Amino acid sequence: MEMKKKYRAFFGLTKEPFAADIAVKEIMQTAQLAAAQSRFEYATELGAAYLITGDIGSGKSTAIRYLLSALHPSEYKLLYVTATTGSILELYRLIMGQLGMKLAGMSRAVMTSLIKSQVLELINKKKKAVLVIDEASMLRIEVFAELHTLCQFEMDCKPYLPLILAGQSSLIDKLMYPGCLALASRVVAKSHFTGADRAQMQAYLLHHLSIAGVKSMLFDETAITAIHQGSGGIFRKANHLARGALIAAAMQKTKAVTAEHVQVAASEVFKNDLLNFLEWIERTKIWSKMLI
Repeated sequence: MEMKKKYRAFFGLTKEPFAADIAVKEIMQTAQLAAAQSRFEYATELGAAYLITGDIGSGKSTAIRYLLSALHPSEYKLLYVTATTGSILELYRLIMGQLGMKLAGMSRAVMTSLIKSQVLELINKKKKAVLVIDEASMLRIEVFAELHTLCQFEMDCKPYLPLILAGQSSLIDKLMYPGCLALASRVVAKSHFTGADRAQMQAYLLHHLSIAGVKSMLFDETAITAIHQGSGGIFRKANHLARGALIAAAMQKTKAVTAEHVQVAASEVFKNDLLNFLEWIERTKIWSKMLI
């Protein structure tokens, strides 16, 4: 905690830079985000399905926050759930929870009927439900195969429930399975988030510094290149590298953040990733022993 205060004071930062929980109005506008917004509005208006894919940390969750913020609560009921590897019943329970329904032992057919009745009730109140499933690439194939039935109303002629699926690139692969084609046929738009190029990364770094109260670029050209290459253009990784480089530079009492400072940050990030990986291995060993 003391280090955070020291490096922020050293650079004149008014708050923690490169944070993930920035306000929606502070999210940097990019070409990818603008394109996603157009596709999202199109799919929502049609009551169809929209896919958002990308690597971990590429900005999918930030994009979802931005897109959903445009849905006025007087017109839309947001049903946001995070996917699990469980059955369709587990997914239905999550959706029912978002609808404020009491959970009890129910059959699949009863759950489907209750969810649909709630969606129709919203329609009667001049509101539209929007179902968003984050981390959808985690869903089982059999869940995809059945999920499309939830979007069928009045013999599938009424598009009452727009569906937004977000996940890694494997999400598209899963939808290509024969049993999932019914759901895939509902997809009218796709967005794939890729890593930023160097110019975009430079703009991103400057944007986040300005959010934290510094209007000038603290990273020199070598540092920008190092952050871009070290992160692969992935913003989440860039956040860790940029923040770590600022701390390394402050410890050396230098205002110019260089590639050397980024290298120091990268070694710390790699070390933390390695420790987390080793912890995961140990937990896996423990679970394996319990299952034997």
